[in-house]
Amino acid sequence: MPLSNAPIVRRKLSDEVFDRLKALITTGELQPGDPFPSERELMDRLGVGRPAIREAMQQLSTIGLLTISHGERARVRHPTAKSIFQQVDDAASILLSNSPTSLEHLKEVRRFFELGMVRQAAEKADAKAIAGLQDSLARQRANLGNADAFINADMQFHTRIAAISGNPLFEAMSEAMLGWLKQYHTDLLIWTGKENFTLAEHEEILGRIIAHDPDGAEKAMVRHLDRSASLYVHQGPAG
Repeated sequence: MPLSNAPIVRRKLSDEVFDRLKALITTGELQPGDPFPSERELMDRLGVGRPAIREAMQQLSTIGLLTISHGERARVRHPTAKSIFQQVDDAASILLSNSPTSLEHLKEVRRFFELGMVRQAAEKADAKAIAGLQDSLARQRANLGNADAFINADMQFHTRIAAISGNPLFEAMSEAMLGWLKQYHTDLLIWTGKENFTLAEHEEILGRIIAHDPDGAEKAMVRHLDRSASLYVHQGPAG
């Protein structure tokens, strides 16, 4: 086998420490909820300084394996679907802020995703799921004129539709996408009366879900998303 000419790259000390600390979790030596060894203990065990330990622990926190709280012992975190998507929140925000095209792509992804979710919801929704959607609609009605609270209830309505699938990744994906979109929601909502359109469209979608009508629910969602897409506008320098 020929010897590669690629130079050997010396790894950062914190990267080596990160691999060692990650192994404590991935091998099962430490379980979710367990306290993590103290910085002093890790320094003694690995023979490295505090900066390398802290940098490696921060990396573990960033990828969702460790919870670090000021004044308390760090603890091993149980990875969830939600925590997985939280890891890319900052990267997604940067991508969207630098590219109006990426915002349009995200709206297209959301449209494709939501149509599949609402069809499943119409097929699977039970009384408990329907009650949850009705609660979200009630929250929207109660917050007419309060844009931020109204939008939060709007997001909850869509995420609850995704949750009916029974797949936690779908629910987490819905919450993440809506969170990324929220920062591009225009401030014109309460001044243009569009919240009334949103409420009526949600009522129609819910009616089709209650009727267990996947085709009707999909058509209602198409009308809603096609109309509401214009409410998300890139307002950065590139726009």
